[in-house]
Amino acid sequence: MSDPPERRAPERPAGIKDIAIALGVSIGTVDRALHARTGINAMTRTRVLKMAQTLGYRPNFAARHLKLNRKLQISVHLPREIASFFDALREGIEEAAAPFESSIRIQFRSYPHLGEKDVELFEQALAGETQGIILAPGHPADLKPWIRKAARRHVPVVCVATDAPGTERLCTISSDAASGGALVAELLTRFVKKPGAVLIVTGDLNTVDHADKVRGFRECLETLASPLKVAAVLEAHDDAEEAYRLTREAIQRHAKLAAVYVGTANSVPVVRALEDSGRLAEVAVITTDLFPALVPLIRSGKVIGTVYQRPRAQGRLAFQALYQFLAEGRCPPLRHRLPPHIILRSNLDVFLETLPADLEGAVSSPAE
Repeated sequence: MSDPPERRAPERPAGIKDIAIALGVSIGTVDRALHARTGINAMTRTRVLKMAQTLGYRPNFAARHLKLNRKLQISVHLPREIASFFDALREGIEEAAAPFESSIRIQFRSYPHLGEKDVELFEQALAGETQGIILAPGHPADLKPWIRKAARRHVPVVCVATDAPGTERLCTISSDAASGGALVAELLTRFVKKPGAVLIVTGDLNTVDHADKVRGFRECLETLASPLKVAAVLEAHDDAEEAYRLTREAIQRHAKLAAVYVGTANSVPVVRALEDSGRLAEVAVITTDLFPALVPLIRSGKVIGTVYQRPRAQGRLAFQALYQFLAEGRCPPLRHRLPPHIILRSNLDVFLETLPADLEGAVSSPAE
C-alpha cells in the first residue's frame, strides 16, 4: 500500500544526473552544456537544454559553491547620491542578506550619481568572481551590451529603483513611477483650483524611473482636464546647486507658477529657491521620498506632502529575487512594481515611527 498523501515524501527536483540518464549521455556532457563550457557541439547542447527544461531542472548555484567551500559573491552597484534614498536601499539589501552571510558575500560598489561610472563598475564585477549583480541603471542604453554579456556568462542582473527595458536583466524591482507621477498630478489638480503653470524638477530623463514619473504626471493632467499645465521639466541630475539654479531661473520666467512637483529626493534646494524668491507661500509643492530635512517642511505646510518610494523594501525584494534564482532556480516576475505611498502632514508621524533610526530625531513635532 502507498503512503497516505500527508506522509509521502516530496518529489525530488530533477538534477544533472537525471538529464544525463534521460539522454543517455555523461554527466560531464550535461554539465558542459548547462554552464556554457567548451568541448560540446551545438546540437548536443540544444538537446541538453531542452531536456533540462522538460524535466524542470533548477540550478543551485549556492549549493555548488558551498561544495567548493566558496561563498556566492553578489555585486551591488548604487550611487552615493541621493544618500537619503540609496542608503536606505542598501540597508534593505543588507537586512535581507543577513541570514545568508555564511554562504553569500555582498560587495557594494559606489559611484557619485545615477548614470555616472556604472559601466566601469559593471566591467569590474564581470572581471571578478561575481555570480549575480544588483544595480540601479541610470543610463540603460549604455548598460545594454554589458547586461547581455552578463547573461551569456550566466550572471543574472537585477535592476532596482529603475528599469533597463529591452535588456536581458533577470527582473526589475521598483516603485511604480508612472502611478507616482499620476498620484501627484491628481493631488495638485484637487488642491489648486485655478489655472496655472507647473514645474517638474527631475533628475535625468535618460533614467527610466524619472521619465516614467513625468509621463504619468502629464497623462493624468490630460485625463483630468486639469487647469494646470506643465511649463517646464527641469533636469537637475540630483545636484543640489543645479536644482537651486534651475528653479530660480524658471520662477523668473513663469509669473503664474501655481505648483511644483519634485520627482527625486533632491527637493530641499527647490524649496529654498521658492522661499528665496518669495513665492513659496503661493505655490503648491509635492516632493519625493522622506528624510529629516523634509519633515519640518511638511509639518509647517510649506510642502503639501511627499511620495514615498519604499527604498528599504525595494532593497529587500531585489536581494530575495536574486538569491532565490541563484539558490533555487526560481525565476521571478520580470517586473515587480511597489505601489508608492503618499505622506501628508496628517499621517507623517505614523510613517516616521516605522522608518529607520536615522529619522528618529525628526519624529517629535517642534511643539513637543
